[in-house]
Amino acid sequence: MYCRTRAASTLLLGAALFSPYVFADPIQTVFVIAMENHNWTQPAQVPGGIQQISGNPNAPFINSLVNGTASAVINGVNTNISSQTAYASSYHNVLATPSGNNPSIHPSEPNYIWAEAGTNFGVNNDNDPYQSPGGTNQNTNQHLSAYLANAGKTWRSYQEDVNLVKNAGGQLTNTVLSKDQWTVPLSSFSGNFASGTNEYNGSAQYNYAAKHNPQLFFTDTNGGNNSTPSNPQAQNYAPLQQLKTDLVNNTAANYNWITPNQYNDMHTALSGGYKGLTGDAANIKQGDDFLSQIIPTIMASKAYQNNGAIILWWDESESTGVPGDNANDFNHTIPEIIISPDAHANVNGLPYNSSVNLTHSSDLRTMQEIFGVGPYLGDAANATDLSDLFAPGSIPPLATPVPEPATYTAVIAGLGLIAFALRRAKR
Repeated sequence: MYCRTRAASTLLLGAALFSPYVFADPIQTVFVIAMENHNWTQPAQVPGGIQQISGNPNAPFINSLVNGTASAVINGVNTNISSQTAYASSYHNVLATPSGNNPSIHPSEPNYIWAEAGTNFGVNNDNDPYQSPGGTNQNTNQHLSAYLANAGKTWRSYQEDVNLVKNAGGQLTNTVLSKDQWTVPLSSFSGNFASGTNEYNGSAQYNYAAKHNPQLFFTDTNGGNNSTPSNPQAQNYAPLQQLKTDLVNNTAANYNWITPNQYNDMHTALSGGYKGLTGDAANIKQGDDFLSQIIPTIMASKAYQNNGAIILWWDESESTGVPGDNANDFNHTIPEIIISPDAHANVNGLPYNSSVNLTHSSDLRTMQEIFGVGPYLGDAANATDLSDLFAPGSIPPLATPVPEPATYTAVIAGLGLIAFALRRAKR
């Protein structure tokens, strides 16, 4: 792994001497919230089809984030969330091109694997990692969470509907197992709770999808084909309810991947609809309500307030269903919204809108830079990072090998002479 070096620090020092901006501290903790199957913008709104999020009346919270009006009571104080928000308007599907004449990285699972490794390893399906036939488990340590673990950093996957108690009849309840009984959730499942309801949507329905759990597809972070509490990786796969406890106790990991169930992530409509809505309108409203509840909870934590960052991430662009519509071209953009004390400052009272072309490789590159783990993985080596969405200094460069001491001396001396000359010139 690479380490942060004095050379990188020296370059930042030199930039700070002459920059008009106030440099922020580097991001310390990241919370990714993974959402599903929607475009930020698309060529057309098709009745009954997939709807875009931007301007959608069923996503009032998400749109308030970017229009400057989002607020919530956080630790007893009414807080303008939009003042800590920035977003991307040119975030595209992996490998997308303006023409759309490019490989198609779909459906969901390849995008989640890509978020971990900068490639999909040829996976183009939604199979569980150890299903037979067709398992998609990868025997490689060339992925982000492995890099983090090797560097002494922590990661955790918070998944809704996992590690819950079964009643005497073997039916699932919405009660969390004790930590010593947690397992790695290697297989997908859905149904209705025998008791309890979902705290975010009020339903008794559950729907966990392994395909939306990126660390699950690598042997070194899934612990092998072992679905018992003896799996050495079990404590890294927490039920979503554990997030609140970890935030209160300030025990969240450095890198936290949060996946709602398939109702709260905009993937699937609840049976019977939601708040009078059905179809995609219900999908969007379910996810928007979820985000409006969980984001203030994270923002109230020390982990967030101490240079934390929340990244709202959607997995893939979608076709509108109109003949000839190509979800892989630049007419389709994917939502990408960041919330952080170190977000790019608002511009004219509105959250900053970045027009830089970005993809999932950009997120991966950024995580490697934040946590100082390299070399770059897969397509992250070719990507532009998310720095444009943050204040200067928030995303440090991924350090290069340490130069000789003499190089430090020369660089530092040179910077000192330049600074001295500039001060003399101002007198």
